[in-house]
This record gives sequence, structure tokens and C-alpha cells, in this order.
Amino acid sequence: VQRTLIRPPSSQLGPITEAERAAIMAASDMAGKYDTTLDRASAYEILAGRADKAAAEAERIEAAEQEADEARATQAREFNNARRYDGSSRSTSRSYGGTRSKRSTGQQFGDAVTSAVIKELKGTTGRRIVRGILGGLFKGR
Repeated sequence: VQRTLIRPPSSQLGPITEAERAAIMAASDMAGKYDTTLDRASAYEILAGRADKAAAEAERIEAAEQEADEARATQAREFNNARRYDGSSRSTSRSYGGTRSKRSTGQQFGDAVTSAVIKELKGTTGRRIVRGILGGLFKGR
């Protein structure tokens, strides 16, 4: 075993005062470069913004498609309900008391509900349901 000389540490082992901190920062080569803090957009914020924009665009497109479908349905209904000239002379007075449609009210209601459900499932709601079902079925594979 030999004798050695140990030099004590030349650093300070405690907190520095604000004045010492300011003097050290002012004497640094990086003084002024990192003084202002920047809050840049994170990847999460950028991706969330893109997802929000895509969702808004999809909603806008779906609303436009739905309005177009409603307009087409209105036009078709007006076309079907409009009087057309067929060349024959008819009496303008009709009695609706004895004539009935071949379809009952229950069938007409069922058809209306079915068409409404199909229209709803054609949009993003239907896609989400199908993705959820297929995702649950094929998740284990």
C-alpha cells in the first residue's frame, strides 16, 4: 500500500444564489441563444390536428351526400306524384274512399324503416360497426 494525495473537489456542493446563476449565464458563450423558450408542436398535436381535419372533412362529405340523397328522393317523390298528360280525357274528380293501396300501412312503415336503416349503414356509422365486428373476429389471428 502506498501513500497518495487526494485533491478535494473544486466544485460547490450546494445550491447557488440567483446572482451567481445570472453571472454564470451571462459569461457563457450560449448567452442569449437559449434564453427564450419555444413551445413547438409535438408529433401528437400534429397528428391529432390531421385526424380532426380528416374527421371534419368526412363529416362534411357525408352531410353533402345525405343532402344529395334527400334532394334526389324529393325529386323522385315529386316526379311520381306529379300529374302527367297521357292523351286520354279523364274526370278531375276522384273518389278515394273505395280505393286502397295493395300494400298495408304496416308494410309501408316497414319499408320506410328498412330504407332508413340501410341509408344509415351506408355512411361512416356502418363502416365503424363493420370494422368493430371484423376487428373483434379477426383480432386473435
